Amino acid sequence: MHGLSIDVIIPALDEERALPRVLAAIPRPPVRRVVVADNGSKDGTAEVARRAGAEVVLEPERGYGAACLRALALLAEDPPDVVVFLDGDFSDHPDELPMLVGPIARGEAEMVVGSRTRGRRERGSLTPQQRAGNAVACAALRLLYGARYTDLGPFRAIRFPTLERLGMVDRSYGWTVEMQIRAARAGVPHVEVPVSYRSRVGRSKVSGTLRGTLGASRRILWLLARHAWS
Repeated sequence: MHGLSIDVIIPALDEERALPRVLAAIPRPPVRRVVVADNGSKDGTAEVARRAGAEVVLEPERGYGAACLRALALLAEDPPDVVVFLDGDFSDHPDELPMLVGPIARGEAEMVVGSRTRGRRERGSLTPQQRAGNAVACAALRLLYGARYTDLGPFRAIRFPTLERLGMVDRSYGWTVEMQIRAARAGVPHVEVPVSYRSRVGRSKVSGTLRGTLGASRRILWLLARHAWS
């Protein structure tokens, strides 16, 4: 990718079944290293990750953002040009990583969000509550910050120095929307690209439960409001 160093972060909680398939599908090159942030798994997530050649960091505090921040602290010791975030449940298509990073490599953007709503989706892979939550959050992003998005998709790429400037702090479900809010407020050049999406391996810890869905929705709406008022 035009000499760019690219590292991948995968936050993972009890993804022993899916993670080997995710790691096997990541294209190397262009990816330099993969860091799996084990978010308190009770299964063999860390073991299968190491066996597949990934580096593992442990973050016992439950939360998507907490896991991402822990992995970023490791990458900061030898930072890449670009960091890609990818889920560990095999719902994303890691082989599409070069397409995702393409706009950054071509100098067209500093952040790229993979849009599941614009891409090819397996039937049932996005639940009704996910689609509704995305629509509300993206409408708020446009209204409050003038940022045009169709998704808060987890499969995304950003220049590492740009991400450091954003000063991310959310340790829970709001990680993805916080990144998009802070990028909009900072004027970070960004684009969306359509990405493919399939039903995850196993049950979702967020959209698969009422508690998880409500918790994520509250967090996202709270972040949108807080940043608008600040």
